[in-house]
Amino acid sequence: MGKGGGSQARPGKSGRGAASRRPMRPGRKTQPGPAPKQKPKVKAEPAVEPPAPSGPFRLGVIPGATPGKWADAWEERMPRSPLDLVPLEVADQRRALVEGEVDAALIRLPIDVEGLHVIALYDEVPVVVVSADSHLTAAEELGLEDLAGEVVIVPADDVLGIRVPGGLSPAFAPPADTAEAIATVAAGVGLVIVPMSLARLHRRKDTEYRPLRDGVVSTVALAWVVERTTPSVEAFVGIVRGRTANSSRD
Repeated sequence: MGKGGGSQARPGKSGRGAASRRPMRPGRKTQPGPAPKQKPKVKAEPAVEPPAPSGPFRLGVIPGATPGKWADAWEERMPRSPLDLVPLEVADQRRALVEGEVDAALIRLPIDVEGLHVIALYDEVPVVVVSADSHLTAAEELGLEDLAGEVVIVPADDVLGIRVPGGLSPAFAPPADTAEAIATVAAGVGLVIVPMSLARLHRRKDTEYRPLRDGVVSTVALAWVVERTTPSVEAFVGIVRGRTANSSRD
């Protein structure tokens, strides 16, 4: 044959090379790299609840204080810990706390606060207690100037210490307590100035009382010994502060 034809490629050869046409093996997959290490899960520790108070809780109560709503809440939340209400005289309130006669107490300020936790709760206005037929009952409220010339009885358990300018001292010894002083007033002799709760506590049909607008208030507080802040004390403080059974202590 002549040389006029184009050159013929050899069978099996290509200008791109045989490797470029080599088929991939069926089923071949790229191998994944090693899985990243996971941090071990930390198991949460269960919350530790403080031990529930048990045994009686002794609450001292001075005359006129009204722990009723707090006592009801305590009875509902602390069925294993009965609440014992211990009557206290104001003159005895610190001694009863320090000597451990009570776990906590509703007291009247002022008090020596050394070694005590004290939380003020509320203030009471002073009132003037007079006999029901006294001319002083004509007013809705009284001032110290209205009491000048009147016989002012100060019982031995007085908690206010109010002195009346121009007031007269009785001709008899001071009554032993507020109840006796109010009984004397009911007989038509003099007047006595007390916190409103004491006037209500010792109220009689033959007496009346009127607010004293310029007299000092009396503060009722909750107190307990710092070194004896027990779970029971903390539970009662929470109730007084209005915390619910499920609320945080913060």
